Amino acid sequence: MLATKQVRKVAIVGYNRIPFARQNTLYAEAGNKDMMVAALNGLIERYRLQGLRLGEVAGGAVIKHSWEINIMRESVMATSLDPTTPACDIQQACDTGIESAVYIANKIALGQIDAGIAGGVDSTSNVPLVLNENIRKILLRARKAKTVGEKISQFLKIRFSDLYPVAPMNIEPRTGLSMGGHTEITAKFYSITREEQDAFALESHQKMTKAYDRGFFNDMMTPYAELSRDNNLRTDSSLEKLAKLKPAFDKEHGSLTAGNSSPLTDGASCVLLATEEWANNQGLPVLAYITFAELAAIEYIDQRQNLLLAPIYASTRMLNKAGLTLQDFDFYEIHEAFAAQVLATLKIWESKELSAKFGFDQPLGSIDRSKLNVNGSSLAAGHPFAATGGRVIATMAKLLHEKGKGRGFVSVCAAGGQGLTAILEK
Repeated sequence: MLATKQVRKVAIVGYNRIPFARQNTLYAEAGNKDMMVAALNGLIERYRLQGLRLGEVAGGAVIKHSWEINIMRESVMATSLDPTTPACDIQQACDTGIESAVYIANKIALGQIDAGIAGGVDSTSNVPLVLNENIRKILLRARKAKTVGEKISQFLKIRFSDLYPVAPMNIEPRTGLSMGGHTEITAKFYSITREEQDAFALESHQKMTKAYDRGFFNDMMTPYAELSRDNNLRTDSSLEKLAKLKPAFDKEHGSLTAGNSSPLTDGASCVLLATEEWANNQGLPVLAYITFAELAAIEYIDQRQNLLLAPIYASTRMLNKAGLTLQDFDFYEIHEAFAAQVLATLKIWESKELSAKFGFDQPLGSIDRSKLNVNGSSLAAGHPFAATGGRVIATMAKLLHEKGKGRGFVSVCAAGGQGLTAILEK
């Protein structure tokens, strides 16, 4: 039955987020649901969605407590949306926010729903603490014990060292390396210098500072917990200050620092997607359309330098399907997990030799870097894993709406060697 339906255009008609906060600062006591509800309520208020039943709300968090199961449905029921609005959780590491948008967009395109919200949230401050294996086994045996004596016998086996929780770690299970550790290898392998990374990071802060100054973000976020702008933004950053920072991952020979890497961050974002007809009925303008998207995964176990370079494959496949070249865009929004990861991506696109190593006959070519992340990106704003996709989509949609026409390229890399690219058009 679905195959007989005409594919419908998918419009971006709204967006909202809360300001992003560095780990253990103003959102240290906030949970994922608290932040997601705040972002959703801001969206609902801005676009007069109170009492409406939407087709679906989708999103999720990368880091969740065990009690945060079904977090998007719980968040929806804490807002003023019609409580019969269904919701589901999606988790795809740093791609979560943008993959949620693709999920909602596909349902709209196929005629299953007319409007929906895609979102994402993450707290790197309020993280689950895991008991070590020894005390976990003791507690399980004590719970199974049938007598008080047997229970006490188990409890007496607990040692002081057992009370230390397992430290939370952001690593790739198959390699034991963090994303920063992998990206150190990327920087060395593709000859990305410390100076290049610092200069790129400085530009991100400078661009975002100018965007705030001109009011670009005024209608894009809801103040939360006394914060009205991203508190990772360094308006006074300089190459001299960045050069003084010590390597963060490879302490001896590394080039990645806290300044040229996106920080651990708390935050939430969401975007409103719909058909043109639904938007017109609600009196909402179409900001842009999502026209193409492509997800890819890359081998990074043996080739550890490639963990965050899956967008190389996603972009090439997507452009082939769209019949476009990499130069056919007015704006580029590339998530800045690390300066080195973005710079390596650009270098591979430009190099015939490097592109051949990825299996391509011809490189995609260079882009006009004045069109890249024109309002700054994750190095300046921060990177609450699942929330970044919504921020990137919203930024691109507003850029195209301001211009009144054009085409935008969006790219987000993710843990697990995955990456998602998309095309937005006006």
